[in-house]
Amino acid sequence: MRSIWNGAISFGLVSIPIKLVNATENHSISFRQIHLSDGGRVRYRKVCELDGEEVSAAEIGKGYEEADGSIIPITDEDLAQLPIATAKTIEIVSFVPADDIDPLQMDAAYYLAANGATAAKPYTLLREALKRSRKVAIAKYALRGRERLGMLRVVDDVIAMHGLLWPDEIRAPEGVAPEGTVSVREAELDLADALMATLGEVEMESLHDDYRDAVETMIAAKAGGAFEPSEAVVEPAGGQVIDLMAALEKSVREAKASRGEGGSRAEAEAEVTPIRRKPAAAPKAVGGKKSTAAAGKKAAPAATKSTASATKSTAGATKSTASKSTSAKKKTTAATGATARKTTAKAAAKKTAAPRKRTSA
Repeated sequence: MRSIWNGAISFGLVSIPIKLVNATENHSISFRQIHLSDGGRVRYRKVCELDGEEVSAAEIGKGYEEADGSIIPITDEDLAQLPIATAKTIEIVSFVPADDIDPLQMDAAYYLAANGATAAKPYTLLREALKRSRKVAIAKYALRGRERLGMLRVVDDVIAMHGLLWPDEIRAPEGVAPEGTVSVREAELDLADALMATLGEVEMESLHDDYRDAVETMIAAKAGGAFEPSEAVVEPAGGQVIDLMAALEKSVREAKASRGEGGSRAEAEAEVTPIRRKPAAAPKAVGGKKSTAAAGKKAAPAATKSTASATKSTAGATKSTASKSTSAKKKTTAATGATARKTTAKAAAKKTAAPRKRTSA
């Protein structure tokens, strides 16, 4: 890999010659600007404002613009002569636990390669010291015209450096959090925990850019003249009010189904569910007792709703209990013997002139 910077790591009195190599690469697809009428390429030309002439890269230098618009030329030689130790050195200033570094500070990543045979021994010493301490090194270095902050850590058998933003470059998250007080129920947290446990872990190497794949497929189809635009439109999911509990439950089922832990994926398909209002409390029955009348059945005549004493069967049959309120149906527990049924009928006949209708239990 091509190095982009040569220098040394300053580790106390130890100096380690190194080469800086990019640890990441950009695989995103870039597009050119074209003239829509004829497809011609649209280019940018660098033109001097004073004479209107186009200038080449070799003729372009640096300059600092002051408040009044005047330009002060700055050369690479000017920058190289600055009296700072980090001009050609990655100067380690401290060692801290990795958890002390806020991920918001992370910037570009680099590999530090030992530069020459003499660098192998001190390079290995620093690498093994970092491994054993389980800490990272905080360092300062200069790159592309400015001093930067970095974090050194071990990746496999290589020392890697992450560029860090300076603390004052991290903006405070003011006005970002939801406004007002929002409460979350324990049941919702339990379902969120269950969803997290079901989703589990993932091999980072298995993740890839689906969008880039789709764009490459489209480009290949258009190049071959076989491209047909899709009519499918993916609607954004935001801005809809959902029943959070229902959404969490369906998410857990869907995650389990995708891992083959039970339930079909079709049954577990998530959907947006409108929030249901809490139903009004049902009115209480008189005396605090609930009505046992079944819907769709005819009420017994008022004449049969008398208060009768339970009669016991001489044959040891079960007790038959008469109705206890004006809103309850008479509930009869049939005895195993015929005697209990005859006794109940006679008692009711004395109270009413009309024959009593039997009500099914």
